[in-house]
Amino acid sequence: MKRCHFAYAATAVAALVGTGIGLGATPAAAVHQTLVVHQGESIQKAVNSAQPGDTVLVLPGVYKESVTISTPRITLRGTGAVTVIEPAAKAAGKAPNTGSKAPKATKATKSCAEGGNGICVIGTKTKNVKGVTVADLKVTGFARAGVFGMATDSMTVRDVQAVKNAVWGIAQERSVHGRIVGNYAEGNGDAGVFLANTITEEAGALDTERTVIDRNRLENNRIGVTVRRLRNLVVAENYIAGNCAGVFVVGDENKPKAGDLEVAFNDVTENNKSCPKTDRLPAIQGSGIVLTGTEKTVVDGNRVTGNSGNSPLSGGIVLFKSFVGATNDQNRISGNALAGNAPADLVDTETKGIGNTFDHNACRASKPSGLC
Repeated sequence: MKRCHFAYAATAVAALVGTGIGLGATPAAAVHQTLVVHQGESIQKAVNSAQPGDTVLVLPGVYKESVTISTPRITLRGTGAVTVIEPAAKAAGKAPNTGSKAPKATKATKSCAEGGNGICVIGTKTKNVKGVTVADLKVTGFARAGVFGMATDSMTVRDVQAVKNAVWGIAQERSVHGRIVGNYAEGNGDAGVFLANTITEEAGALDTERTVIDRNRLENNRIGVTVRRLRNLVVAENYIAGNCAGVFVVGDENKPKAGDLEVAFNDVTENNKSCPKTDRLPAIQGSGIVLTGTEKTVVDGNRVTGNSGNSPLSGGIVLFKSFVGATNDQNRISGNALAGNAPADLVDTETKGIGNTFDHNACRASKPSGLC
């Protein structure tokens, strides 16, 4: 990586000289650089050399390493699926499929690689790292997550292929203003996209300040998208197919309650893969969109078809009381087109939830009857 570092420094000095700025003067604006990484070189070394506003461009090749970003406004960008990041060494044996149970959190003192992750964007307990972008590359084979963000602000994950990671394809915790857009997540052990407040303790739902999960293709995972104990975000215009379940919005008894978010204009079709039960969930199969323990969530304008199974959570759009007893309240299910879901297009198993409404949905069968 020496050539990258020297190119960076030389370009910066040339820019200063060219603008007539002396070494003792303060430049009017920072000079943003592109550090180029060739196959056989270290991505991490380039990231360590980068300054806020810089881009690390990773050329085609297979890079066997994990990468941690903690500098704000860094862009890590590949050249598409031909830029591949995978583990430095395969662990002995196969990483377990943890199902819907989240794995034990990685301690802050552990590295990204020690935690089993591919690319990590990490802030601190007191300060979020801002404006990091990960784009245009493939991350595969990691024991935990392909791309993982914790304590981030305005983190963007764009045009990434997250394939066959043991737990999550793309995940964020304790993060706000996120943008997860245009990615492909396939064959991950738990969720293709997983967002949560925290997995290390019981806590009320976090306001994500309008995080967006948009235009992703999520196939053959356990769950397409899991949104856990969060508020104020949008899951929109995603194609979600071939998973055991399409979308899970999950809350519990903590305050503030999960919800106050939107699931809209997604194509959720034939999520009929069968996944065994865990200590958190029963076996799941044929679940389109599931709300459990949430409030004030709008499920609107989705196309939900062909989701069929015999799980308690099966059906097109399902309201299910959480396993810790939290009810669904004041959710609105409207304007969705549903067909061929079993046991029904709309399923409401709530007996104590209040204020949930179903209106203007195009469907044939509901459980109980009368919701279509």
